[in-house]
Amino acid sequence: EVQLVESGGGLVQAGGSLRLSCAASGFTFDDYSISWFRQAPGKEREGLSCIILSNGSTYYGDSAKGRFRISSDNAKNTVYLQILSLKPEDTAVYYCAADYLSCLDFTSPPATGAFINFWGVGTLVTVSR
Repeated sequence: EVQLVESGGGLVQAGGSLRLSCAASGFTFDDYSISWFRQAPGKEREGLSCIILSNGSTYYGDSAKGRFRISSDNAKNTVYLQILSLKPEDTAVYYCAADYLSCLDFTSPPATGAFINFWGVGTLVTVSR
């Protein structure tokens, strides 16, 4: 059974940073890609970043370029999303998702995750002014 568990969210002041983690299990890690999405209240889900675990190739959505960095520790079956210079508009539930082999969703932006089957339950990030 595929399981994705996000952690690292919380309440942060604007200007601070966070590192979110996505711990994966139930599948051959290197055969998949892991993406990060977020959804703010009243807004559509937004694709942030994706990493192909077999070769480390990364993709970023337009809103994530510059302040977001995705990385993985394949030995720990964990993907990270570092967010720098947090802004109140970064307040959202952040989800990780697993897809087979590629970051196809991010090759035709905007990434929506509509065809990705495996999702975590999310971790809430709240950025105060």
